[in-house]
Amino acid sequence: MQFGKPLTVTTPSDTEIVIQRGFAALPHLVYACYTQPALIRRWLTGPDGWTMPVCSYEARPGGTYRFEWHGPNNDFLAVSGTIDAIDAPSLIDAQEVFDGEVMGPPYRSQVAFAQQDQSTLATTRLTYVSRAHRDMVAATGMAEGMEMSFSKLDAVLGELD
Repeated sequence: MQFGKPLTVTTPSDTEIVIQRGFAALPHLVYACYTQPALIRRWLTGPDGWTMPVCSYEARPGGTYRFEWHGPNNDFLAVSGTIDAIDAPSLIDAQEVFDGEVMGPPYRSQVAFAQQDQSTLATTRLTYVSRAHRDMVAATGMAEGMEMSFSKLDAVLGELD
């Protein structure tokens, strides 16, 4: 895995998508960027012209989070989650759901942060209710959007390190 390079996406089963991305920062910094609203707002912003007016995150078992994005043409996207397990700075295990019918029913999102030398490999495992659900999400351009956000995360990590 090359750090700061585009992510990789695999589908190891009929219901899973696994995304891996390296970051040139230690796990505690990458984890902080995933769990602290002030940092989340700096990188998880979506395409140009979008804003994130709602960003909350309770980094604890049973904690909840909510992200809302507003686009330039009255576009709206929101995701909510409940944290099942969290182990700073190595794991976040949550159930997520997007508002409305946009991305289907709730799904499981597990993010593992593994130190490799002075860098971090973040592995996100998304588990859906069916192959059709997985394929529908994969077809949305999700990977391109994630890489756009991860490039912004690289910049934030460069400032924190």
